[in-house]
Amino acid sequence: KLLVVLRDGRKLIGVLRSFDQFANLVLQDTIERIYVGDAYGDIPRGIFIIRGENVVLLGEIDLDKEDELPLRQVPVEEILLAQREEMEARQKREKLKNKL
Repeated sequence: KLLVVLRDGRKLIGVLRSFDQFANLVLQDTIERIYVGDAYGDIPRGIFIIRGENVVLLGEIDLDKEDELPLRQVPVEEILLAQREEMEARQKREKLKNKL
């Protein structure tokens, strides 16, 4: 089981089924995990093909420690709303910085 962080910031967790010399990956039973503050939400994605040039970080997940996350799981709709609010707040801060 792997955690893959992509260039666009998405974090994918899935079972590695195949890879090649360009670091292209095929993940099975993939979920996209979204973190906001001390909460996270999982969006099921199924089979996922990742182009190697988009991979920033790749790591194996310790299956024994996976269930002991210090974060709380929330429904997908709730985490997407929190993510949108966080992005809007970040954009407002950036806009204020640019005005100064």
